[in-house]
Amino acid sequence: MKTRYFYPIASIMILSQALTCVANSREVPEDHLHGLGDCAQCHLDGVDISRIMLADHSCPQCHKSTELKSMVTKLANGDYARDKKTKREAVVVNLREETEVYYKQSRYGSQPGEMISIPGGSFIMGTDERLSDEGPPHTVTLKGFQIDKYEVTNGQYKAFIDDTKRKSPNHFRNRTYPAGKVDHPVTYVNWMDAKAYCEWAGKRLPTDEEWEYAARGTDQRTYPWGNDFELESGNTPLRWQKIGKFGDTMPVGMFPKGASPFGLLDMSGNVWEWTSSWYYAYPGNKVFSESYGERYKTLKGGSWFDCSFYKCGISAPVYNRAFFAKKVKNDTFGFRCAK
Repeated sequence: MKTRYFYPIASIMILSQALTCVANSREVPEDHLHGLGDCAQCHLDGVDISRIMLADHSCPQCHKSTELKSMVTKLANGDYARDKKTKREAVVVNLREETEVYYKQSRYGSQPGEMISIPGGSFIMGTDERLSDEGPPHTVTLKGFQIDKYEVTNGQYKAFIDDTKRKSPNHFRNRTYPAGKVDHPVTYVNWMDAKAYCEWAGKRLPTDEEWEYAARGTDQRTYPWGNDFELESGNTPLRWQKIGKFGDTMPVGMFPKGASPFGLLDMSGNVWEWTSSWYYAYPGNKVFSESYGERYKTLKGGSWFDCSFYKCGISAPVYNRAFFAKKVKNDTFGFRCAK
């Protein structure tokens, strides 16, 4: 099953495939990373993107040499890196203290979580800069709704299974969460589990349109916090790569710098979030996929972990989406509720 995962182990393979154009048809491959901002964000330690760009049988098949040389110059000047710094500049990422990440007493409690009211309005959903299922950009108008400020935590989900006698998630032991993870987002929940919790809490799962609007606002930003990727704004694989340790979930709300325009936390990274929406093509999308239809449910937001096998680019952008069967569960899937 193809989903939206990325991990730097496969970075050169991804670029070599994504930057290759079909010479005869001039069609852009589905996984084409058509934005050097994505490249510069991931390759902080100096992979020579310019060498790949100018190689035979890749970018020159689709782009003029003058255009490519201009891009290479901009890369060298750091124009695609955050705050105009070069992509080779060191980025300091601090590990959290164990007492910040793993603790016994919940900071949020076991009752259904705090909600934020999102006013009705219109926004541009999707993008035409990356994967074919993320576009084309289109206007969506929504009525006002409420959505959880944080992802549902282990402690909150335990209250639900204690009350309903529902089967506990795979990582629970004796029907309780791992030690120290009371406020980490619950994982190993499938779509039915997430739906059942939200209904028990007097809520529902958000649609993918509601989710993206709450994460993105009205200015077509790429990430909840803005248009430049920031390692300290979310629990993402790139952050763990820079730290040099294998990752994990983190307590909800640990990255206040990553707040969305409406004040939601962890809308990028930590865990993928189930939505109520089937995985359909967006209006105007002319790229066929046999996966579209009422077979898979859509997830949004990316997670703390990505897998090199799937080769589909950085998962942190708010317009990214994954799709899975309703019964699937793993250590990267969680959810938040709407109303």
